[in-house]
Amino acid sequence: MANRKIVVALGGNAILSSDPSAKAQQEALVETAKHLVKLIKNGDDLIITHGNGPQVGNLLLQHLAADSEKNPAFPLDSLVAMTEGSIGFWLQNALQNALLDEGIEKNVASVVTQVVVDKNDPAFVNLSKPIGPFYSEEEAKAEAEKSGATFKEDAGRGWRKVVASPKPVDIKEIETIRTLLNAGQVVVAAGGGGIPVIKEDNGHLAGVEAVIDKDFASQRLAELVEADLFIVLTGVDYVFVNYNKPNQEKLEHVTVAQLEEYIKQEQFAPGSMLPKVEAAIAFVNDRPEGKAVITSLENLGALIESESGTIIEKG
Repeated sequence: MANRKIVVALGGNAILSSDPSAKAQQEALVETAKHLVKLIKNGDDLIITHGNGPQVGNLLLQHLAADSEKNPAFPLDSLVAMTEGSIGFWLQNALQNALLDEGIEKNVASVVTQVVVDKNDPAFVNLSKPIGPFYSEEEAKAEAEKSGATFKEDAGRGWRKVVASPKPVDIKEIETIRTLLNAGQVVVAAGGGGIPVIKEDNGHLAGVEAVIDKDFASQRLAELVEADLFIVLTGVDYVFVNYNKPNQEKLEHVTVAQLEEYIKQEQFAPGSMLPKVEAAIAFVNDRPEGKAVITSLENLGALIESESGTIIEKG
């Protein structure tokens, strides 16, 4: 079935493996683009979202290393925007070249995306998302006094700055994204979960020091464009229950109710598979006629051919 609207959320491993250089990340995206083009070849309309965790972390380190009165480090919202721009460029370049190789005439556009969050979201009180370098306890205290930031001990590895991870409410550029999609263009949007902005009392939007979960931002985007299919890419072809145990079982076709039961059983690792499953459930609940798929980049061809991967329906 062609001409579906599809939102594909790329995992970080589709961009960055071990080498953080620009060249290595561009090379990784050349391979990524070859898989994504299979969907375009199938006649589908595509919006691509991507993570930016390692990239924004590396950029933050570079800014902190050069931080001075004459060259001050940028705030987090600006760093997210910068990685949206750089990864967007790499991705649209790789996709344009892959389309050219396939003889497909289509334009690719990246949209620097502002994602609106609620300024009263409890995440702004319960800061939970660690970013940036590790500090000793003394360094963290000094840094906190200097900048007013909050630091927490992170899994015995040292102290790190923590920021809010609020839920996405709306996407400011949604009409632009829809217009591009309806014109048959391939769109790259909501990179890294989008740039977090809050609505002020006068209606203006202002960037905030926060990180939005990429899978939830992608799910919100998929709802707003009324996607037929929401594909969350990860490192495995299927979601598993009893993962890495002798009775491990792959999930092929599964309903929302079944997944909710598995969540109660704590089958999915928080910070890893759990947010992907939760985002897929939220999408299908909002779009009962749509489907969500969790699978690997390498399995996209098999997904098109034979519905391979974990396919989630309302049931």
